[in-house]
Amino acid sequence: MSEAGLSTRSPAHDAAAGQGPAIPMAPAGPGDEGGLVTGSDDPRTIPGEVVEPGRALALADFAPPSIGAGERLLRLAYRLGVPGSTLAAPFRKPAKPRLLATVSNPLPGSKMAGTALRAGHFLVHGAKSPIAQIDFAGAARLTPPLERVVHSFAWLADLEASAPRETVAPVAERIMAAWLAANPKPPSRPGKGPAWTVANAGTRELNWLVHAPLILSGADKAHRARVLAALGDTARWLDKNVGRAEDQLAEVAGWCGIVAAGLLLPDGKPRRLFGEAGLIRALGEVVGDDGGVLSRSPLGQIEVISLLVRLRACYQAVRRDPPQALETIMGLLVPPLLALTHGDGALGSWQGSWAVDAADLAALVAATGVRTRPLRDVRQWGYQRVVAQKGVLQFDAAPPPLAKHARTGCASTLAFEFSHAGQRIVVNCGGAGCAGGLMPVRLEQGLRATAAHSTLVLDDANSTAILINGKIGSGVGEVEIDRRTLVGDKLAGATRLEASHNGYASRYGLVHRRILILRDDGTELRGEDLLVPSGGKGKNGKVGFAIRFHLGPGVEVGLSEDGQGAGLALADGSYWQFRAGGGQVTIEESIWADGHGRPQPIQQLVVSGLVSRGGGNFAWLLKKMG
Repeated sequence: MSEAGLSTRSPAHDAAAGQGPAIPMAPAGPGDEGGLVTGSDDPRTIPGEVVEPGRALALADFAPPSIGAGERLLRLAYRLGVPGSTLAAPFRKPAKPRLLATVSNPLPGSKMAGTALRAGHFLVHGAKSPIAQIDFAGAARLTPPLERVVHSFAWLADLEASAPRETVAPVAERIMAAWLAANPKPPSRPGKGPAWTVANAGTRELNWLVHAPLILSGADKAHRARVLAALGDTARWLDKNVGRAEDQLAEVAGWCGIVAAGLLLPDGKPRRLFGEAGLIRALGEVVGDDGGVLSRSPLGQIEVISLLVRLRACYQAVRRDPPQALETIMGLLVPPLLALTHGDGALGSWQGSWAVDAADLAALVAATGVRTRPLRDVRQWGYQRVVAQKGVLQFDAAPPPLAKHARTGCASTLAFEFSHAGQRIVVNCGGAGCAGGLMPVRLEQGLRATAAHSTLVLDDANSTAILINGKIGSGVGEVEIDRRTLVGDKLAGATRLEASHNGYASRYGLVHRRILILRDDGTELRGEDLLVPSGGKGKNGKVGFAIRFHLGPGVEVGLSEDGQGAGLALADGSYWQFRAGGGQVTIEESIWADGHGRPQPIQQLVVSGLVSRGGGNFAWLLKKMG
């Protein structure tokens, strides 16, 4: 394979490489002979090895399970509207509503949130909401995170985790009774209130079936009858409306509810066959070739995995094997998610997600039964991962998701996160997906902006337009990425990432190109941000720029006397130095969403100034001292 085998750079892109002279960097460490020019003209970057793409994964066959002619006929008839009871047993009365098995919940909830429920409150991302004040009918809109928890009945897992069943079942039944009183019958179409989105209805049906003992074990026969009727009504509503889902991820949730009902409700075989075919087809639309969901959000990845884990538990309850395609897809989904973990085991903050807690993530992965390593080079999902001893680098090297996939779409192209020995040093703010808990809703759009990510911003403008309701507009349409290992006498091994995006080309005539080089010992990260004329010839005038480095929680920072650098004291006692080769270095306040989606104050280093429309380059260094 040739050295440039993975590069898609144009001739103009190559011609712009290495603009500007070398800059003085931080004092060299032992064995280091000085500053490194990170541009492509550095002779030490030439003799390298192009890294092969991340290990190939066997793609799932996104076709309905192989079944006989009789079952195909059943599936077709059910899809055309013939009742399941007629198809399953045409010569007897429809079976009475009941559950065919008890499901063992594979995903424990939050004991803290469950305790809050027993005390009379929903606890969502740190914010308490009294149960007595919740409008279950949806006339008074709730914040988006609370709305999802309430109407998907995700809170059942939390309640189950907080105490024995006999203690928590009465609480579950009271909330269930209040919800049913406010929602006696499904509407004709989706969208008639937050309870009746396809995503909430599908997830709710699945949660009702997985946690049935909490809502069906009481002595009140009338309540039990209402719950069983609601299970049947919701399943029939999903049968008719799953194709009207608000997005493709919501459709997956709807199909999971249908399949679970087909497994656990009487006369369900036709519904199960119908649901399995629809679910596998929907997964094929939402999961990319490398296993990443097309929303590019870890939250979406977690949601799909969680749905499939609980659905598999429904199969186990009735002693039935799920279709092989579902197991294959599960194996596809886990490695990309692990690619966005840091040394502390928690997630990076990408596409609206927060730094999801390591214990929660580990429990989810354990529940899948998938044993694998993180992907380092997730091309289609768009994230690059470099591990260098105790250092972990994550790099967003792709355009934002398409508008039809985005729920919390962020303008984060060419942003990075960096941690060492489990301590986050450079982060993104994250948290758009949990805005409405303790993270204020008014910050949601700001958290999705380019400035909320550790990358370069021109003129305080987003590289991709941020729209309402989590959607995104025009901007970055193309990203070029080149990854290779470096060898040589002066640099004792490193990984070099080079990428560029065109998000600022139409407005400012400039392409942003970023080069990151992480030494193999994980103690030195060198970067260079270049602005290259998009048409080959620069325009007149200047434009303001800011390169932002949001610093991790617990990092104490102080500026150097010359205004060109800063010292970073980490909680583990280590000390890092930051140096910039251009612009003015300042410290500003910032915010970061922690492992539970709660806001934490942090600081950010900002390298700012004016740059010519003809282009420019700005090198910087982050180095562990001592």
